[in-house]
Amino acid sequence: MDNISAVVSENLKLARQKKRLSLDELAKLTGVSKSMLGQIERGDVNPTISTLWKIANGLKVSFTELVTKPKIDYEVIDRKTREPLIADDGKCRNYPMFTFDSERRFETYYLEIDPDGRLESTPHPDGTEEFITVFSGELVIATNGEELKAKDGDSIRFKADQEHVYTNASADVCRLSMIIYYPN
Repeated sequence: MDNISAVVSENLKLARQKKRLSLDELAKLTGVSKSMLGQIERGDVNPTISTLWKIANGLKVSFTELVTKPKIDYEVIDRKTREPLIADDGKCRNYPMFTFDSERRFETYYLEIDPDGRLESTPHPDGTEEFITVFSGELVIATNGEELKAKDGDSIRFKADQEHVYTNASADVCRLSMIIYYPN
């Protein structure tokens, strides 16, 4: 288990720097003396719960933000660990990579579409957009009476709140990344 003083020290420094506050400014916001804040940031003292609450309230952060180690801020996903969604008799494999998160408002997929394979999609909620980047093959997206084409290295953005169909127009497997953005 991490030393609580070290965790508080690091979290306080980061929160203060993020808000671009000097120790003097933070002292005024929190009612905690500048010297005490400096000692806490250096990890020289173990602050009382009351002092931590004053600091949290002054910084407008949660109490737990000060006293717990931040979550890991990255995630690595191995596609082989994902179960694909299958369409068109197995010609289309759609791997959910980063699932929807209401704070971020998007989700991501990795797709493989065999030659002549297709994926038909019903309309998403109003205002939804899809962002596609093709890594290999040639993709055609039929939407709103238009045919949007992209080859290796190309990207497409379109409103996905209407029916749309993905088709691999090449003799090779079409590999692509899809980001679906959902507005509020």
